[in-house]
Amino acid sequence: MLFFENDYSTATHPEILKRIGELNLEKLSGYGCDKVSESAREKIRKVCERDDLEIFFLVGGTQTNAVMVNSILRAYEGVVAVTTGHISTHEAGAIEYTGHKVLTIPQHQGKMNPDELKDYLVSFYNDDLQTHSVYPGAVYVSHPTEYGTLYTKAELEKISSICKEYEIPFILDGARLGYGVSARETDVTMADIARLCDVFYIGGTKLGALFGEALVYKKENCQKHFSTFIKTHGALLAKGYVTGAQFDEFFTNDLYFKAGKHAIDMAEKLKAGLKAKGYKFYFESPTNLQFPILENEKVEELLKEVVFSFREKYDDNHTIIRLVTDWSTKEEDVDKLLELF
Repeated sequence: MLFFENDYSTATHPEILKRIGELNLEKLSGYGCDKVSESAREKIRKVCERDDLEIFFLVGGTQTNAVMVNSILRAYEGVVAVTTGHISTHEAGAIEYTGHKVLTIPQHQGKMNPDELKDYLVSFYNDDLQTHSVYPGAVYVSHPTEYGTLYTKAELEKISSICKEYEIPFILDGARLGYGVSARETDVTMADIARLCDVFYIGGTKLGALFGEALVYKKENCQKHFSTFIKTHGALLAKGYVTGAQFDEFFTNDLYFKAGKHAIDMAEKLKAGLKAKGYKFYFESPTNLQFPILENEKVEELLKEVVFSFREKYDDNHTIIRLVTDWSTKEEDVDKLLELF
Protein backbone atom coordinates (compact mmCIF):
# COMPACT_ATOMS: atom_id res chain seq x y z
CA MET A 1 0.00 0.00 0.00
CA LEU A 2 1.04 3.59 -0.66
CA PHE A 3 0.52 5.93 2.30
CA PHE A 4 -0.67 9.45 1.55
CA GLU A 5 -3.01 9.54 4.53
CA ASN A 6 -1.49 12.22 6.76
CA ASP A 7 1.83 13.80 7.72
CA TYR A 8 2.49 11.74 10.85
CA SER A 9 2.29 8.16 9.59
CA THR A 10 6.09 7.88 9.82
CA ALA A 11 7.08 8.03 13.47
CA THR A 12 10.26 10.09 13.72
CA HIS A 13 12.85 11.83 11.58
CA PRO A 14 16.13 9.85 11.84
CA GLU A 15 18.07 12.94 13.00
CA ILE A 16 15.52 13.52 15.77
CA LEU A 17 15.65 9.87 16.81
CA LYS A 18 19.45 9.98 16.81
CA ARG A 19 19.44 13.04 19.08
CA ILE A 20 17.06 11.40 21.55
CA GLY A 21 19.30 8.33 21.55
CA GLU A 22 22.38 10.43 22.30
CA LEU A 23 20.64 11.92 25.34
CA ASN A 24 19.03 8.68 26.47
CA LEU A 25 21.34 7.92 29.39
CA GLU A 26 22.17 11.51 30.30
CA LYS A 27 20.64 12.78 33.53
CA LEU A 28 18.59 15.93 32.88
CA SER A 29 16.16 17.95 34.96
CA GLY A 30 12.46 17.42 34.25
CA TYR A 31 9.51 19.53 33.15
CA GLY A 32 11.48 21.47 30.52
CA CYS A 33 13.88 22.95 33.09
CA ASP A 34 16.96 21.50 31.41
CA LYS A 35 19.86 22.83 29.38
CA VAL A 36 18.72 21.16 26.14
CA SER A 37 15.25 22.73 26.28
CA GLU A 38 16.79 26.11 27.03
CA SER A 39 19.08 25.71 24.03
CA ALA A 40 15.99 24.99 21.89
CA ARG A 41 14.29 28.12 23.23
CA GLU A 42 17.28 30.27 22.30
CA LYS A 43 17.33 28.82 18.79
CA ILE A 44 13.61 29.49 18.35
CA ARG A 45 14.07 33.09 19.53
CA LYS A 46 16.85 33.46 16.99
CA VAL A 47 14.83 32.11 14.05
CA CYS A 48 11.88 34.30 15.11
CA GLU A 49 14.22 37.30 15.44
CA ARG A 50 12.85 38.24 18.87
CA ASP A 51 14.29 38.08 22.38
CA ASP A 52 10.95 38.68 24.14
CA LEU A 53 9.50 35.20 23.67
CA GLU A 54 8.47 32.68 26.31
CA ILE A 55 8.47 29.12 24.93
CA PHE A 56 6.92 25.96 26.35
CA PHE A 57 7.02 22.45 24.92
CA LEU A 58 3.79 20.45 24.89
CA VAL A 59 2.91 17.06 23.45
CA GLY A 60 0.24 17.44 20.74
CA GLY A 61 -1.79 19.89 18.71
CA THR A 62 -5.22 19.61 20.37
CA GLN A 63 -3.64 19.84 23.80
CA THR A 64 -1.65 22.88 22.73
CA ASN A 65 -4.66 24.63 21.19
CA ALA A 66 -6.71 24.05 24.34
CA VAL A 67 -3.98 25.39 26.63
CA MET A 68 -3.28 28.33 24.32
CA VAL A 69 -6.92 29.40 23.98
CA ASN A 70 -7.83 28.87 27.62
CA SER A 71 -4.79 30.80 28.81
CA ILE A 72 -5.62 33.89 26.77
CA LEU A 73 -9.38 34.22 27.41
CA ARG A 74 -11.40 35.57 30.30
CA ALA A 75 -14.26 33.44 31.63
CA TYR A 76 -16.94 35.21 29.55
CA GLU A 77 -14.99 35.21 26.28
CA GLY A 78 -14.86 32.95 23.23
CA VAL A 79 -12.48 32.63 20.30
CA VAL A 80 -13.32 33.67 16.73
CA ALA A 81 -12.43 31.11 14.05
CA VAL A 82 -13.65 30.15 10.59
CA THR A 83 -16.15 27.32 10.26
CA THR A 84 -13.47 24.94 8.95
CA GLY A 85 -10.89 25.87 11.58
CA HIS A 86 -9.33 22.92 13.38
CA ILE A 87 -10.71 24.05 16.75
CA SER A 88 -14.14 24.39 15.12
CA THR A 89 -14.30 20.93 13.61
CA HIS A 90 -11.73 18.27 14.49
CA GLU A 91 -10.90 18.75 18.15
CA ALA A 92 -13.94 17.03 19.65
CA GLY A 93 -15.05 20.12 21.55
CA ALA A 94 -11.71 20.47 23.37
CA ILE A 95 -12.03 24.26 23.43
CA GLU A 96 -15.62 24.15 24.66
CA TYR A 97 -14.50 21.68 27.32
CA THR A 98 -12.36 24.47 28.82
CA GLY A 99 -15.52 26.59 29.11
CA HIS A 100 -15.04 28.78 26.05
CA LYS A 101 -17.20 28.94 22.94
CA VAL A 102 -15.78 28.84 19.41
CA LEU A 103 -17.42 31.76 17.57
CA THR A 104 -17.46 30.91 13.87
CA ILE A 105 -17.43 33.11 10.79
CA PRO A 106 -17.37 32.00 7.10
CA GLN A 107 -14.31 30.42 5.52
CA HIS A 108 -12.87 31.05 2.07
CA GLN A 109 -10.74 28.11 0.96
CA GLY A 110 -10.08 27.59 4.66
CA LYS A 111 -9.06 31.19 5.30
CA MET A 112 -10.51 34.04 7.31
CA ASN A 113 -11.40 37.21 5.39
CA PRO A 114 -10.13 40.24 7.37
CA ASP A 115 -13.04 42.41 6.24
CA GLU A 116 -15.55 39.83 7.46
CA LEU A 117 -13.73 39.67 10.77
CA LYS A 118 -14.01 43.44 11.08
CA ASP A 119 -17.72 43.31 10.18
CA TYR A 120 -18.28 40.62 12.82
CA LEU A 121 -16.62 42.72 15.54
CA VAL A 122 -18.41 45.92 14.48
CA SER A 123 -21.76 44.13 14.57
CA PHE A 124 -21.03 42.61 17.97
CA TYR A 125 -20.10 45.90 19.62
CA ASN A 126 -23.05 47.70 18.02
CA ASP A 127 -25.46 45.16 19.52
CA ASP A 128 -27.26 46.57 22.56
CA LEU A 129 -27.56 43.01 23.89
CA GLN A 130 -23.82 42.31 23.80
CA THR A 131 -23.69 41.91 27.59
CA HIS A 132 -25.85 38.81 27.19
CA SER A 133 -23.48 37.27 24.63
CA VAL A 134 -20.12 35.54 24.59
CA TYR A 135 -17.53 38.24 23.95
CA PRO A 136 -14.94 37.72 21.20
CA GLY A 137 -11.77 37.48 23.25
CA ALA A 138 -9.28 36.21 20.67
CA VAL A 139 -8.97 35.53 16.95
CA TYR A 140 -7.67 32.14 15.81
CA VAL A 141 -6.24 31.14 12.44
CA SER A 142 -4.15 28.19 11.31
CA HIS A 143 -1.29 28.57 8.85
CA PRO A 144 -1.50 26.49 6.72
CA THR A 145 -5.27 26.08 6.90
CA GLU A 146 -7.17 22.79 6.96
CA TYR A 147 -7.18 22.97 3.16
CA GLY A 148 -3.45 23.57 2.89
CA THR A 149 -3.95 27.18 1.82
CA LEU A 150 -1.79 30.02 3.11
CA TYR A 151 -2.29 33.56 4.29
CA THR A 152 -0.23 36.28 2.69
CA LYS A 153 1.79 38.62 4.85
CA ALA A 154 -0.65 41.41 3.98
CA GLU A 155 -3.63 39.32 5.14
CA LEU A 156 -1.96 38.46 8.43
CA GLU A 157 -0.99 42.09 8.92
CA LYS A 158 -4.59 43.18 8.38
CA ILE A 159 -5.96 40.61 10.85
CA SER A 160 -3.29 41.60 13.36
CA SER A 161 -4.18 45.27 12.94
CA ILE A 162 -7.89 44.56 13.53
CA CYS A 163 -7.04 42.59 16.67
CA LYS A 164 -4.94 45.47 17.99
CA GLU A 165 -7.77 47.90 17.25
CA TYR A 166 -10.16 45.82 19.36
CA GLU A 167 -7.49 44.89 21.93
CA ILE A 168 -7.93 41.16 21.50
CA PRO A 169 -5.10 38.65 21.01
CA PHE A 170 -4.29 37.18 17.62
CA ILE A 171 -3.38 33.49 17.97
CA LEU A 172 -2.08 31.10 15.35
CA ASP A 173 -2.18 27.31 15.10
CA GLY A 174 1.10 26.24 13.53
CA ALA A 175 0.66 22.47 13.52
CA ARG A 176 1.95 22.48 9.91
CA LEU A 177 3.85 25.75 10.12
CA GLY A 178 7.04 24.16 8.77
CA TYR A 179 5.25 23.29 5.54
CA GLY A 180 3.72 26.78 5.36
CA VAL A 181 6.97 28.70 5.64
CA SER A 182 8.64 26.28 3.19
CA ALA A 183 6.05 26.73 0.42
CA ARG A 184 7.48 28.18 -2.78
CA GLU A 185 5.01 31.04 -3.17
CA THR A 186 4.81 32.23 0.44
CA ASP A 187 5.99 35.64 1.62
CA VAL A 188 5.48 34.79 5.31
CA THR A 189 8.45 33.91 7.52
CA MET A 190 8.77 32.70 11.10
CA ALA A 191 9.83 36.22 12.03
CA ASP A 192 6.61 37.60 10.50
CA ILE A 193 4.53 35.15 12.54
CA ALA A 194 6.34 36.15 15.73
CA ARG A 195 5.88 39.84 14.95
CA LEU A 196 2.20 39.71 14.05
CA CYS A 197 0.82 37.13 16.48
CA ASP A 198 0.42 37.42 20.23
CA VAL A 199 0.58 33.66 20.74
CA PHE A 200 1.37 30.87 18.27
CA TYR A 201 2.85 27.44 18.17
CA ILE A 202 5.43 25.71 16.04
CA GLY A 203 4.29 22.23 15.10
CA GLY A 204 6.64 19.30 15.52
CA THR A 205 4.42 16.21 15.37
CA LYS A 206 3.62 16.68 11.66
CA LEU A 207 7.19 17.68 10.72
CA GLY A 208 8.99 14.59 11.99
CA ALA A 209 9.05 14.87 15.77
CA LEU A 210 8.17 11.78 17.75
CA PHE A 211 5.72 14.15 19.42
CA GLY A 212 5.70 17.79 20.43
CA GLU A 213 4.71 21.38 19.73
CA ALA A 214 6.49 24.58 20.79
CA LEU A 215 4.03 27.09 22.27
CA VAL A 216 5.32 30.65 21.91
CA TYR A 217 4.14 33.76 23.79
CA LYS A 218 5.28 37.32 23.68
CA LYS A 219 6.31 37.92 27.28
CA GLU A 220 3.58 40.45 28.00
CA ASN A 221 0.93 37.89 27.00
CA CYS A 222 2.24 35.04 29.14
CA GLN A 223 0.70 34.39 32.54
CA LYS A 224 2.91 34.28 35.61
CA HIS A 225 3.87 30.76 36.68
CA PHE A 226 2.68 29.44 33.33
CA SER A 227 4.17 25.98 33.87
CA THR A 228 1.71 25.62 36.75
CA PHE A 229 -1.13 26.56 34.40
CA ILE A 230 0.08 23.91 31.95
CA LYS A 231 0.18 21.32 34.74
CA THR A 232 -3.40 22.04 35.82
CA HIS A 233 -4.38 21.10 32.26
CA GLY A 234 -2.53 17.79 32.50
CA ALA A 235 -0.10 18.97 29.83
CA LEU A 236 3.22 19.23 31.70
CA LEU A 237 5.51 16.41 30.61
CA ALA A 238 7.89 15.14 33.30
CA LYS A 239 10.46 14.10 30.68
CA GLY A 240 10.24 17.54 29.07
CA TYR A 241 13.81 17.28 27.86
CA VAL A 242 12.65 14.75 25.24
CA THR A 243 10.48 17.39 23.58
CA GLY A 244 13.08 20.11 24.06
CA ALA A 245 15.77 17.97 22.46
CA GLN A 246 13.64 17.45 19.37
CA PHE A 247 13.18 21.18 18.83
CA ASP A 248 16.83 21.80 19.58
CA GLU A 249 17.63 19.42 16.73
CA PHE A 250 14.94 20.92 14.48
CA PHE A 251 16.61 24.32 14.66
CA THR A 252 20.14 23.05 14.25
CA ASN A 253 21.36 23.19 10.65
CA ASP A 254 17.86 24.16 9.42
CA LEU A 255 16.45 20.64 9.81
CA TYR A 256 12.93 22.04 10.36
CA PHE A 257 12.97 23.92 7.07
CA LYS A 258 14.67 21.11 5.14
CA ALA A 259 11.96 18.71 6.29
CA GLY A 260 9.28 21.17 5.21
CA LYS A 261 10.89 21.82 1.83
CA HIS A 262 11.11 18.11 1.01
CA ALA A 263 7.37 17.67 1.59
CA ILE A 264 6.63 20.70 -0.58
CA ASP A 265 8.85 19.36 -3.38
CA MET A 266 7.00 16.03 -3.30
CA ALA A 267 3.60 17.77 -3.26
CA GLU A 268 4.55 19.96 -6.22
CA LYS A 269 5.70 16.90 -8.17
CA LEU A 270 2.42 15.15 -7.39
CA LYS A 271 0.38 18.20 -8.37
CA ALA A 272 2.24 18.70 -11.63
CA GLY A 273 1.86 15.02 -12.51
CA LEU A 274 -1.88 15.03 -11.88
CA LYS A 275 -2.38 18.23 -13.87
CA ALA A 276 -0.46 16.71 -16.77
CA LYS A 277 -2.94 13.83 -16.70
CA GLY A 278 -5.85 16.27 -16.88
CA TYR A 279 -7.00 16.17 -13.27
CA LYS A 280 -8.46 19.28 -11.65
CA PHE A 281 -8.14 20.39 -8.05
CA TYR A 282 -10.77 21.67 -5.65
CA PHE A 283 -8.52 24.71 -5.25
CA GLU A 284 -4.83 25.51 -5.49
CA SER A 285 -2.88 24.46 -2.40
CA PRO A 286 0.78 25.52 -2.23
CA THR A 287 1.56 23.16 0.66
CA ASN A 288 1.72 19.43 1.38
CA LEU A 289 -2.07 18.93 1.30
CA GLN A 290 -3.49 18.39 -2.19
CA PHE A 291 -7.19 18.01 -3.05
CA PRO A 292 -7.77 16.49 -6.53
CA ILE A 293 -11.28 15.87 -7.88
CA LEU A 294 -11.82 12.29 -9.05
CA GLU A 295 -14.62 10.25 -10.54
CA ASN A 296 -16.24 8.12 -7.85
CA GLU A 297 -15.17 4.90 -9.59
CA LYS A 298 -11.55 6.08 -9.59
CA VAL A 299 -11.70 6.73 -5.86
CA GLU A 300 -12.83 3.17 -5.18
CA GLU A 301 -10.10 1.86 -7.47
CA LEU A 302 -7.41 3.89 -5.68
CA LEU A 303 -8.52 2.70 -2.25
CA LYS A 304 -7.31 -0.78 -3.14
CA GLU A 305 -3.69 0.42 -3.30
CA VAL A 306 -3.53 3.84 -1.62
CA VAL A 307 -4.27 4.93 1.94
CA PHE A 308 -5.88 8.38 2.21
CA SER A 309 -8.22 9.65 4.91
CA PHE A 310 -10.32 12.46 3.47
CA ARG A 311 -13.24 12.21 1.07
CA GLU A 312 -15.83 14.89 0.37
CA LYS A 313 -18.63 14.87 -2.19
CA TYR A 314 -18.06 17.23 -5.14
CA ASP A 315 -21.14 16.25 -7.15
CA ASP A 316 -23.07 13.06 -7.81
CA ASN A 317 -20.28 11.63 -9.95
CA HIS A 318 -17.13 13.12 -8.42
CA THR A 319 -15.35 13.12 -5.06
CA ILE A 320 -12.66 15.37 -3.58
CA ILE A 321 -9.88 13.43 -1.87
CA ARG A 322 -6.91 14.63 0.17
CA LEU A 323 -3.40 13.41 -0.60
CA VAL A 324 -0.70 14.33 1.92
CA THR A 325 3.06 14.39 1.53
CA ASP A 326 5.49 14.83 4.40
CA TRP A 327 9.14 15.00 5.38
CA SER A 328 9.50 11.25 4.76
CA THR A 329 7.66 10.90 1.42
CA LYS A 330 9.77 9.05 -1.14
CA GLU A 331 9.91 10.31 -4.71
CA GLU A 332 9.49 6.73 -5.94
CA ASP A 333 6.19 6.52 -4.05
CA VAL A 334 4.97 9.69 -5.74
CA ASP A 335 5.88 8.13 -9.08
CA LYS A 336 4.01 4.93 -8.17
CA LEU A 337 0.98 6.93 -7.11
CA LEU A 338 0.93 8.84 -10.39
CA GLU A 339 1.03 5.55 -12.29
CA LEU A 340 -2.25 4.59 -10.62
CA PHE A 341 -4.11 7.63 -12.03
